[in-house]
Amino acid sequence: MRFFAGVMARELWWDVLLPRVGLGVVSRRNRKARMRRIAVRYRTLAIRMGGVLIKVGQFMSSRLDVMPREITSELVGLQDEVGAESFDAIRKEVESEFGEPLRSRFFEFDPVPMASASIGQVHHARLCAVASDGLPCPPVVVKVQRPGIQQIVEADLAAIRTAGSWLQRFKSVRRHANVPALIDEFSRSLYEELDYLHEGKNAERFAANFAGQHDVVVPQVIWSHTTKRVLTLQDVGAIKITEYAAIDAAGINRAEVAEKLLDVYLKQVFEDGFFHADPHPGNLFVLPSPTRSSPGGWKLVFVDFGMTGELSAEAFIGLREVLLAVGTRDASRLVRAFQKLQVLLPGADLDLLERACKRVFDTLWGKSTREMMRMSTADFSAFAEEFGELLYEMPFQVPENLILLGRCVSILSGMATGLNPDFNVWQGLAPHVQKLVEKDGGTGWRLVLKELGDAARLLFRLPKRTDDLVTRIEQGRVDLRMPEMKQHVARLEHGIRKLAGSIIFAAGLIAGTELYLGGHLEIAEAVGAAEIILLGWILFGR
Repeated sequence: MRFFAGVMARELWWDVLLPRVGLGVVSRRNRKARMRRIAVRYRTLAIRMGGVLIKVGQFMSSRLDVMPREITSELVGLQDEVGAESFDAIRKEVESEFGEPLRSRFFEFDPVPMASASIGQVHHARLCAVASDGLPCPPVVVKVQRPGIQQIVEADLAAIRTAGSWLQRFKSVRRHANVPALIDEFSRSLYEELDYLHEGKNAERFAANFAGQHDVVVPQVIWSHTTKRVLTLQDVGAIKITEYAAIDAAGINRAEVAEKLLDVYLKQVFEDGFFHADPHPGNLFVLPSPTRSSPGGWKLVFVDFGMTGELSAEAFIGLREVLLAVGTRDASRLVRAFQKLQVLLPGADLDLLERACKRVFDTLWGKSTREMMRMSTADFSAFAEEFGELLYEMPFQVPENLILLGRCVSILSGMATGLNPDFNVWQGLAPHVQKLVEKDGGTGWRLVLKELGDAARLLFRLPKRTDDLVTRIEQGRVDLRMPEMKQHVARLEHGIRKLAGSIIFAAGLIAGTELYLGGHLEIAEAVGAAEIILLGWILFGR
């Protein structure tokens, strides 16, 4: 809490107060150094405290597409820098869960963990010496929760709820999201992650959804050696998805891995309605499977199903509409999909939003990540100039039922870009859009009939809509929306008010000084108090 309070106070000083008094250039000059210091301090804090803060750091380190490079480069170490628990503590946890000595349950158990995470750590093990077929018993991995992790999570969530209550006091935050509700949703998923029995069931459900795809692997759950705090899985042995050198050395095309990753997640969201919601690099692997007929073959491996998301019927329909709208570059349909998902604030300017979506399609459609990054600042400046009012208002809110999906998409975007800087999301969307178009309107003559039907309905309504327009013109009830002019007029009015306030402040300052020198202390104090209030409005009034 002290850390977040200090960060908020310093950023308010640098990014709010100083620009108000004309010192924005100072704030911009040292911004990179400030971001790096914040990231270093947060990484040190997260490693020391563990728990939820590690997961927050993992999320930020994967946001290569939007987070400052100074932050992502400092926090990427959080993927591997979690300190391991002592073997004695882990052994006691396992023996407590099974009610018998460790040697009675596992033939071999490596005391050195193969990986340490914020919630638990993983060890190599063997269940027996020889399997029933006479071959050596295959290795397994055992995931054991850290001692006292339940209390650590509760303490971290209590601190995050307090910080969330601070954020909720800001009107700009409150308008766009119900922060306490989002934290409750995150807390629910986190408590599910503490239940390894729940995780095992999620893994089996995920494997069933991909039963027909041999290039997606989910380790088998060994239920005889699994409890709420101990999870035993098949050991598949694979390459971490961010170990680019190892992937290249195995002869695997990283661009293909990025495409497969997107394809698998599109299936999860738009076909299954059930998705792996924690795709950070420690939970995704590439399994080389070269054969003589197919050298360089590989499979995508998913582990850790403690955090999963399931879409409601309404969200499922709305997201399918979003995909169809993006795939067909239909800005009007995209705005309607936003309405179905309830991500738009009341009173949002739908016409302006539709124009902005169309401009985004025209500007970014078909471009790879590298091409987008090479776009000139003039293009973005032109967009900001035309839709400045929309960007200022930001008429979006985050529904609680989509928070896990939003987090998932954020991590994936950075991961795909890391695998392939030339990654083109539009190409990956095309096959899924085609499937949805076929389901939505059919193919061939069915699609033609659907389009003709839509056109006929539009033509049938056209005379009445034209008559309504003429009537409104005759009655003088036609409103012309000019957001650019409205924005400039608002700024001019605001500047005039600030100028008038500054003149009044200067006059009050002179009057207060004269009253003080004349011995009228009480009146001078009253004028001074009013001057402080007026100065605050001049500096911070919007």
